[in-house]
Amino acid sequence: MSEEFPGWHGTTIIGVRKGGQVVIAGDGQVSLGQTVIKGTAKKVRKLSPGGYDIIAGFAGSTADAFTLLERLEAKLEATPGQLQRAAVELAKDWRTDKYLQKLEAMLIVTDGTELYVVTGAGDVLEPEHDVTAIGSGGNYALAAGRALMDSDLDAEAIARKAMAIAADICVFTNGNLTVEAL
Repeated sequence: MSEEFPGWHGTTIIGVRKGGQVVIAGDGQVSLGQTVIKGTAKKVRKLSPGGYDIIAGFAGSTADAFTLLERLEAKLEATPGQLQRAAVELAKDWRTDKYLQKLEAMLIVTDGTELYVVTGAGDVLEPEHDVTAIGSGGNYALAAGRALMDSDLDAEAIARKAMAIAADICVFTNGNLTVEAL
């Protein structure tokens, strides 16, 4: 990418697992350099390949993320009900396929039990503390979410509050949330 072209930025996605519920929440901001292009993008999606509900949230290039979501759906259809296996297969392809290696995106995925971050480096990471976050404001949302895990709040309330904190700190994050739960 050219130094003159600032690139697309502006996503914060958080995944929280607590009390038998898993929630993925994402903000709606897409920025080009210092300009907000769109404030209502939907970066969290519910998928139902093979009749199994999956939630996926993405950060990075939108076109790249949609490519990865399509590939994940294909992997899930080939391995119904096996999110971990599908995520590992996607990560292996992502790491070895020259086309996929150029994609600039990350995913948080859940089936309501398991919660993973899938990266282009071939990683499938399960959060240690039942909270994970990616994107521009990911570190802020992660810190807030981890701090809130000991509270009486449920998974959705933690995700919403952590995203509000991230939106207050990160200029590439807004408060227009999409929240999906299983």
